[in-house]
Amino acid sequence: MNKVLLYCRSGFEKECAAEIAARAAELEVFGFPRVKENAGYVMYECYQQEDAEKLITQLAFNTLIFARQMIVVGELLRDLPPEDRVSPIVGMIQGVVERGGDLRVEVPDTNEAKELLKFCRKLTVPLRSALRDANVLMKHENATRPVVHVFFIAPGHCYVGYSLSNNNSPFFMGIPRLKFPADAPSRSTLKLEEAFHVFIPADEWDERLASGMRAVDLGACPGGWTYQLVKRSMWVDAIDNGPMAPSLMDTGQVTHYREDGFKYQPTRNNNDWLVCDMVEKPVRVAHLMAKWLINGWCREAIFNLKLPMKKRYEEVMQNLTMIRELLEAEGINAQFQARQLYHDREEVTVHVRRIWGAIPGRRDERDRK
Repeated sequence: MNKVLLYCRSGFEKECAAEIAARAAELEVFGFPRVKENAGYVMYECYQQEDAEKLITQLAFNTLIFARQMIVVGELLRDLPPEDRVSPIVGMIQGVVERGGDLRVEVPDTNEAKELLKFCRKLTVPLRSALRDANVLMKHENATRPVVHVFFIAPGHCYVGYSLSNNNSPFFMGIPRLKFPADAPSRSTLKLEEAFHVFIPADEWDERLASGMRAVDLGACPGGWTYQLVKRSMWVDAIDNGPMAPSLMDTGQVTHYREDGFKYQPTRNNNDWLVCDMVEKPVRVAHLMAKWLINGWCREAIFNLKLPMKKRYEEVMQNLTMIRELLEAEGINAQFQARQLYHDREEVTVHVRRIWGAIPGRRDERDRK
């Protein structure tokens, strides 16, 4: 198997392809991406047979922006016989994976492919049984073993492969399943909730998303992102000239400042979180986020960069590079993550965590006082 299949948002195949080509070249894994417009996935074909496994082993999945999942696959299985679709799939993966820990029968995230999901659910049970009999899957699920993927792109046509459990998305189809809270002011609340799931390890939530923390929401109106912070019992400064949802104000946890988010300056330096979902040029938002981090006005930030119609990958990388360079120039160390989330549209969500005191210097010494 010399191909790496990446799930992505429909319409962003070119961005996903540009990213995987650049990242593969960094690892000296040479090949080329195959792109079909609005397919919801990209195929990166390696020149060397063993390089596909090298790529999914050495390329950290959580550093990819436009990919929802990353798996090694073989050739496309075509025209699976209706009377026995299981045997060809077992034959394709047998000898490639032994004692896998889980099975996912998936489709691209497109309207056309979603019609296959009912069939995929029916196929999963007999296929799982056959894979266990063939020793491809363990008798019981195991989160430490490779995951077997069957990816249907059309009726009777699928790719079969595997991902590494320590370097993949843990979610079916790479999509966290979240329910919209009936009392939330807007559906944008799901963006921040998904960002927490993707960027913050579950075993760190009690420490990093704790009750009593202080947060600032720039461009907060009507309060979709503030809702997520209030739900976690944080104290929130909501910055927006527009009105906030009365239900949030009634909690007593929100202080509303009717100000422009680009002009507002906090009255305290002990904010744990800064969140921002303002509709603005990405370079302007990036400069603002760098300003907050450099001045020590927050410890962690989650924000959205709205994307242009063209050169979207290049735009994201330029803005992330600019923030890194601005922080490094001030001797500030930080961790970066960026992802086009399922609940995003024409945007990318970024998480930056400032590492306090990791790089000795005048500014960090001042901030700790």
